[in-house]
Amino acid sequence: MRIASLLSSATEIVYALGLQEHLVAISHECDWPPQALHLPRLSRSRFDPAGLTSGEIDAEVRRCMLEFGSVYEIDVAALRDARPDVILTQAVCEVCAVPTGSVNDAVAALPFSPRVVSLDAHTVEGIFHTMQQVADAVGQPERGGQAVARLRGRLRRVEEAVAGRPRPRVLALEWLDPPFAPGHWIPEMVTMAGGDNLLGAAGARSVQIPWEQTEGLDPDRLLLLPCGYDLQASRADADRARDALARIAPGAVGAGRAAIGHSAYFSRSGPRVVEGTEALAAWLHPDAGLAAPAEPVLESWP
Repeated sequence: MRIASLLSSATEIVYALGLQEHLVAISHECDWPPQALHLPRLSRSRFDPAGLTSGEIDAEVRRCMLEFGSVYEIDVAALRDARPDVILTQAVCEVCAVPTGSVNDAVAALPFSPRVVSLDAHTVEGIFHTMQQVADAVGQPERGGQAVARLRGRLRRVEEAVAGRPRPRVLALEWLDPPFAPGHWIPEMVTMAGGDNLLGAAGARSVQIPWEQTEGLDPDRLLLLPCGYDLQASRADADRARDALARIAPGAVGAGRAAIGHSAYFSRSGPRVVEGTEALAAWLHPDAGLAAPAEPVLESWP
């Protein structure tokens, strides 16, 4: 069985299931785990985001969607050379990764017919379902059940540790220029971690909002999770929006209760959302006896 992953979280799922020996190619965005990074890349972005601000990236994304209908393109020759039996893709967000429609178009040009598996999670439970999908696709269903059971157990321990504690009001933002309220599983993560999520609906799409909509909320905690950004890029983006953030969350910013996050633990529909939830709970409830993950997930800002 040969697997090609066109989704960062799918690559992480393959490794979480212990199926890495089947992985033969990855997307241009896949950056974890390090053991996968030697594999051929099957996709590329239509623009280089390096050095661009979040506002400039937003403008480029809108341009690509208008001109091409997609931010990414698939290297059909590389896909043909990889000869996958299964291709993992998604239809959750056309901006975040190669969408299923583009994969179907590329597969139509191949001299063979791999199975296209679309991992379309919108909730934490949906993420667990996609893990089972991958396990089923390669004929190893028991691996999915075992991995999901372990992750559910970790989340259950988090919820038990924060149960009955006061729930701080959390304003989370998934993009800053323009601002976006988070959707999909991020509101769930905040709730599981013992917070009261103020903007954004679980299971729904992220929504662009005007800064004015956030004024007056004055949250207890401010959580900045720019999609696709590591901690360094998140900090730089938050610094650029410092005035607006201080205006909408004066209490949190002034009292040192604002944080930036590494989006791989929050925006990706993969197993590391559990580590993200654990990190959130340790930040929101430092006296609950929860250890923060060993990997850098959240940092105080400013």
